[in-house]
Amino acid sequence: MSTALDHHRHEERSPASAPLQARGPRPVADFPPPDEAGALPDPAPLCANLALCVVEALAGARSLDQVSRWVSESVFVHLLRRVVIASRARAMAGAEAPRPRLRVGEPHISSPLPGVVEAVVLVHQPARSRAIAIRLETVRGRWRATAITIL
Repeated sequence: MSTALDHHRHEERSPASAPLQARGPRPVADFPPPDEAGALPDPAPLCANLALCVVEALAGARSLDQVSRWVSESVFVHLLRRVVIASRARAMAGAEAPRPRLRVGEPHISSPLPGVVEAVVLVHQPARSRAIAIRLETVRGRWRATAITIL
């Protein structure tokens, strides 16, 4: 015998159809997959968000794992080395890792080849400014950072 409660259980939505807010923390950038024509989303927001996350990770205020889906393995390993070095330097100096005050500039983007984007993003802090150079390439229909350099 079926009750109203049993009927309600069968109508529950799957996790994939749940609203984005209910799925957990928001990723660095959540772009929709390319449309049928194969057009990729605008890379500017991804470049700006990656630059912000990389500087925050170097400052110790963000986990580098949060950008792993948007970077290649070699970029992740390179950034991980830099994060470990920065962390050791803070530990030796006895410094805390406060959240940095940052202002991210508009990315300057060029496309040297189809499916490749190179960008420079200026990240301004009260005491200094940094330039982050990012190369994005298409991997399985999405942008992925294959090179990131912090100047």
